[in-house]
Amino acid sequence: MDKGKIVDNNCPIIEVENLTKKFGDFIAVDHISFSVFKGEIFAFLGPNGAGKTTTIKMLTTLLKPSSGTILINGYDVIKYPHKARSSFGIVFQDPSLDDQLTALENMEYHGVIYKVPKKIRSSRIKQLLKFVELWDRRNDLVKYFSAGMKRRLEIARGLLHHPKILFLDEPTLGLDPQTRTHIWDYIRNLNKEEGITIFFTTHYMDEAEKLAERIAIIDHGRIIAQGTPEELKSKTQSNSLEEAFLIFCGREIRDQEATSIERMRLRRRASRK
Repeated sequence: MDKGKIVDNNCPIIEVENLTKKFGDFIAVDHISFSVFKGEIFAFLGPNGAGKTTTIKMLTTLLKPSSGTILINGYDVIKYPHKARSSFGIVFQDPSLDDQLTALENMEYHGVIYKVPKKIRSSRIKQLLKFVELWDRRNDLVKYFSAGMKRRLEIARGLLHHPKILFLDEPTLGLDPQTRTHIWDYIRNLNKEEGITIFFTTHYMDEAEKLAERIAIIDHGRIIAQGTPEELKSKTQSNSLEEAFLIFCGREIRDQEATSIERMRLRRRASRK
C-alpha cells in the first residue's frame, strides 16, 4: 500500500450484507457480504458469468436486489437511491459516450444531469479535461477519438460531480498495454491525490495484483475468497495472483458472460421442451 495515501480502515464507504439477486429460479448473486474502506483500491474479480456485473448493477442502483442490504457512503441504495448515486461515478464496460457530441459537450451534458452548478461545472470540466490530457481536443467530436482517449474522457466525466467512489467495470478491456498503463496511472493518481475510493473489475490479473489493496473473488454467485493479493497467494501457495485465481476458480474455460435475464430465458425455454 502506498504510504503517502490515507485509507480509513475503520470507516467502510461501501457495505454489502447478504446481498442476493434472483431471476426466477436462477440465483445470480447468492448472499454475498463484503466492505470497502474509504480511500481504498478494491478489486472485484471472477470468471465470466460469476455475478460481477449483476453485483455492480445493484451497487450502482441499476438493479434492485432480491434481498440483502447495500450502503453507499452511508446511504441505503433502496431507500435513498438519488443520494447514493450522487456519491459515485461509474465507467461502464461498454462505451457510453455520445459520439456525435464533442468532448466538451459530453462533459456539459453530464454536469447538467447531475445538477452541477454552471460556475463550478465550467472550472471542473477544464480541470478534468486537462488532467486526462484532452483539453486541447475538447471541441473535437468523440467519434474521432481513439479507444484510449474515449476511456480517459469517460473517467473525466465520471468524476465531474466530485464522487467519493469511482466504479470501473473492466475499464481497460481491449486496450493495448501502453494505453492500459496510461489509464491506470491516471486512476492511481486520482486515488492518491483526491482520496477517491476505487472499485474495479478486470480480467487482467496483473492489473489487480499491482493495483488492488484488497480483492474479493466471486464465482457462481458467491464470494469464495477475500484478502490482499499477498494473502490470496499465500492461501494457495502461488507465485502470482493469476495462479491463485485459477486455483480458487478452476481452469475450465467459461462462456462469455450472458446476462442473468438471458440465462433465465434459456432455462425457461429448455423446461418447456
